[in-house]
Amino acid sequence: MKVGVSNLRVKYAGADTLLFNRLSLEIKEGEKVLFLGPSGCGKSTLLQILSGLIPHAVPVPMKADAKSIPTSSGVVFQDPDSQFCMPYVDEEMAFVLENRAVPQPEMEGLIRHYLEKVGLTFKDPHIEIGSLSQGMKQRLAIASMLALEPDVIFLDEPTALLDSAGTSDVWKTIKLMNAKQTMIIVEHKIDEVIDFVDRIVLFDSEGMMIADADPISVFSFYKHKMKEYGIWYPGVWDEHAKEKKLPAPYVKGKEILEINQLKGYRGKIPKIEVQHKTAHEGEWIVLTGKNGAGKTSFLLSLMNVMKTSGKKRVMNKELKTIKASREQLAFVFQNPEFQFVTNSVYDELAYSLEMMEDIGVEQKVHQWLENYDLKQVRTLHPYQLSTGQKRRLSVGTAMFGAQPILLLDEPTFGQDARNTFKLLALFEQLRENGMLILMVTHDEMIVRNYGTREWVIEEGKLTVDRDLRRREERQHHAVDFTV
Repeated sequence: MKVGVSNLRVKYAGADTLLFNRLSLEIKEGEKVLFLGPSGCGKSTLLQILSGLIPHAVPVPMKADAKSIPTSSGVVFQDPDSQFCMPYVDEEMAFVLENRAVPQPEMEGLIRHYLEKVGLTFKDPHIEIGSLSQGMKQRLAIASMLALEPDVIFLDEPTALLDSAGTSDVWKTIKLMNAKQTMIIVEHKIDEVIDFVDRIVLFDSEGMMIADADPISVFSFYKHKMKEYGIWYPGVWDEHAKEKKLPAPYVKGKEILEINQLKGYRGKIPKIEVQHKTAHEGEWIVLTGKNGAGKTSFLLSLMNVMKTSGKKRVMNKELKTIKASREQLAFVFQNPEFQFVTNSVYDELAYSLEMMEDIGVEQKVHQWLENYDLKQVRTLHPYQLSTGQKRRLSVGTAMFGAQPILLLDEPTFGQDARNTFKLLALFEQLRENGMLILMVTHDEMIVRNYGTREWVIEEGKLTVDRDLRRREERQHHAVDFTV
């Protein structure tokens, strides 16, 4: 069946303008369509409107002259935590199969079948979903969608939190599905999908349609628009590297972080173990490894959010409590919502400055809003933002402190090209000023172009420590970490 909307208008509470002002779009049965546009342009909102979630399940004010909503559809959200109905993996899969009226004796085999399709293998699938990494949750969300065997599939950045191998594996699985299935996709990792989709619908920052054509035509005739709005396109990283002259050598300062016999526990089971490591001012250490290896657990153990044993010191100050860690470590969570404490974007940024009794609150907040494309959403509640906007806001709330170490957990997830490069430029400036950065990422281009050092985490242990740039020693000098 076809999917579409005619003369669509959307108005978020608190927003100054309409989103999708009189948009019309039709997708035919069996078509594979990719939505491309800058972060915050409304791609996810349109996906939810076409699936019927808006306004029936999500009360967003909207009007349309006509809508064609599928009766059989499956949706994979940007945030996998918002997808699940049950507490355990097998129960989540069984819930889907029950909705298909699958007989109970057949369920166990089907549960394992769909889990294995997305690379999830458990000795016993009766495992708490909350104990999984975000990447493993994302795989589970895809598996539960596949188990529905829907006629129409809506994919909202389905592989954003997966490593490169996992991304390829999941897309291979999706591409092997019934050719008659209609797919509507929002994805920033376009390399895996451009040879698969029939059409690309290109949007500007206001949700206005720029183009609707086959991939070759869009990338051939609208590349200048994609550059203008900071949208990902093939070869953008190569152009960025040439234009920005990405740094090769780096300056390593004095030792600032020391870790000894660190273990981070979930219950009584250690999720991460690090025997002994030191890190220095002016380093950008990228933390890599497969989904579920323990990268996020490592950062959480440094913050004392997890129960830990062993020792961690910053400039000879031992970090024994959450309070002690917060004084030395600025932390950007993988899930931005964990950081929000106020009811508007402006207040969220101002809160950190006011807590420090900063006298330049208004100027600094307005500068961040302007620099990182958040000015137009300054009055909205943080939960109303797109994933990319939430991420930029969460980075901003962490940036206003004076800590010497910055911990980043997938900070570029959900970002368009322009804001990805803006954030990376900010982090590089902080690193050049002497800040130590520890960053979890699955983006190989960030590792290659920005990291000074790589720590590989495998099965809960830090196994590899490699230099990524030529090292230069320097004498310690005072550094101002404020932004």
